Amino acid sequence: MKIRSIILFVFTCLVLIKPTEIIACQCPLTNLSLEECNKYDVIYRGKIVSVNPCNNNASEAIFEILELYKGRVNAKFKVLFDCKVECAQEFNPGEEWIIYSNYKQADNAKMDWCSRSRKLIKNEKEDFYAVTYGNSYDEELDFLRKNLGTYKTMRDREENQAGKRNIIPSRTQLIITLFISLAVVILFLQLFKRFFK
Repeated sequence: MKIRSIILFVFTCLVLIKPTEIIACQCPLTNLSLEECNKYDVIYRGKIVSVNPCNNNASEAIFEILELYKGRVNAKFKVLFDCKVECAQEFNPGEEWIIYSNYKQADNAKMDWCSRSRKLIKNEKEDFYAVTYGNSYDEELDFLRKNLGTYKTMRDREENQAGKRNIIPSRTQLIITLFISLAVVILFLQLFKRFFK
């Protein structure tokens, strides 16, 4: 009986001296709508190529863009994120995500864990996003495709316009062009002097 009382006393003291704190992730619930999509600069479906280790509470993941719904991004795009906040989840190479984020710089974006970003969970019974957001991953993709459309990444755009770009002339072409331009200027000056004396 004495040992039980001592253990109970020690346990009570530990709880009172150092109370445990349970922190839960509480993000505001959002509905999938055009108004919600307008809050973000970049929306896409992507596959994680690599993830850097957490350093000073920040990290970054490189995504291969599978479908772009909003924004101007390269085929491989960097997302910065806080890795030590309450709502932080793990990014793992090979996972597919729908990412909602805002530009931090021209070639990367910063993701807030309380955005609508969600991971593809193949087993629908385990998809806690479906319960939280009120729609499945596929339903979200259908909404984005129908309401925002799909766009090409910067690399795809550049490749499609490669044949339409200006081509830098060779040295010989440049010299010929300069001589022709000089001859035209001299001819113009001669004609100007003759007719406008």
